[in-house]
Amino acid sequence: MTDSLPPDILSTAARRLADVLDDHDQWLVLSGAGMSTASGIPDYRGPDGRRRVQPMTIQEFRSSSAARQRYWARSYVGWQRFEAAAPNAAHAAVTHLQQRGVVGSVITQNVDGLHQRAGTTRVTELHGSLARVVCEHCGEHTSRRALDARMREANPTYEVSSDEIRPDGDVSLHEVDVARFVAPRCLVCGSDQLRPDVVFFGDAVDRELVAHCFELVADAPGLLVLGSSLQVMSGLRFVRRAAALGRPVVLVTRGRTRGDDLVARQFEEPLELILPAVAGQASDTRSAITMSSSAGWSDKGDTVKTVSSDCTPQMSTS
Repeated sequence: MTDSLPPDILSTAARRLADVLDDHDQWLVLSGAGMSTASGIPDYRGPDGRRRVQPMTIQEFRSSSAARQRYWARSYVGWQRFEAAAPNAAHAAVTHLQQRGVVGSVITQNVDGLHQRAGTTRVTELHGSLARVVCEHCGEHTSRRALDARMREANPTYEVSSDEIRPDGDVSLHEVDVARFVAPRCLVCGSDQLRPDVVFFGDAVDRELVAHCFELVADAPGLLVLGSSLQVMSGLRFVRRAAALGRPVVLVTRGRTRGDDLVARQFEEPLELILPAVAGQASDTRSAITMSSSAGWSDKGDTVKTVSSDCTPQMSTS
């Protein structure tokens, strides 16, 4: 559901944000769960910063086959609605701003792939992607769609209706529904240690990936944070690094964040409203040509920059 604002207030806020962004080209974007709420995917925390749901931790996931059965049963039911989520106006606006050269690379804490589906390139998936599955025992990778087909075949009569959807694509289920679900196994080694290729709560982001993101921060003229409460260090550390380097940090999100004392400007307007308005005000002199001539850009623009860890499947808590 999209919020609404009086046109004059939205126009004023958009103009102020556009004026800030006009100071530099190729802003680095750090996006969080607030980017996808207008797509029907809720965030873990509300504007007050409090966690709404308690996701499964990596310790719990690894603790037993029963825990993994519970995860995959819940994920199986929730996946159809999660996969059906479409990019919203904020995602499209980021793509437009990137094509105009206003923003450059994107670091996303989200695991939904909506930036890429909206046409944004140079996306680094900090917390991985739910579209991929990895076996912790042998390292085999497969697609979530292929795994979904196998789970459907193994559970032909399994039907549980739910209108719920969570940020990590699962739902809550009764234990009786979990118990009758046949959990998937790896086709290569037969292990039941399959996991989504994302960073669970309690897990750590791959060090090489973090180093890559720090390089992006160092190379960018400023950091634009979109829809993140910065409650966890995986995103906050990049804000702290940008501030330490003297880079301006601009924050567009609802409510207080852990990085409020580090930002140069902060906006609380809904992303799906303010970003399209900013994109509409982007200077006509900015173009994809500007972007293609800037450092690090490849004119093979369809290639998406994604880096994932070997076995570090923290869900986005932004």
